Amino acid sequence: MRAIWNNMTIAESEDTVVVEGNHYFPRSTLREDVLRDSDTHTTCSWKGLASYYALEIDGVRSEDAVWYYPDPQRGAEMVRDRVAFWKDVQVVD
Repeated sequence: MRAIWNNMTIAESEDTVVVEGNHYFPRSTLREDVLRDSDTHTTCSWKGLASYYALEIDGVRSEDAVWYYPDPQRGAEMVRDRVAFWKDVQVVD
C-alpha cells in the first residue's frame, strides 16, 4: 500500500492494518520531512485519544491529514505505532 500526497509517496508498506476502512501504516514508513506537529486531538470511544500531524512541503500544507494513537486503549493495540491518512491523501494498492 502507498499513501500519496501532493504527487509524492509519503508512506509505503506491505504491512498495513485495516481498521474501520482505514489502512494504518507502520509509523516508521512515514516520511519525516513532510510532517509538522499539530495541537489537534480527537477521541474515539474504543481506540482512545488520537493525535495529528499536518503535511507540508514547498508551501503546500494539509492540516491534520495524518492521525495516530500514541497510547491506544485495550482492544485497539493493533494501531499502536501506526498512522492513518485522510483529507487529500490517497491510499492506493
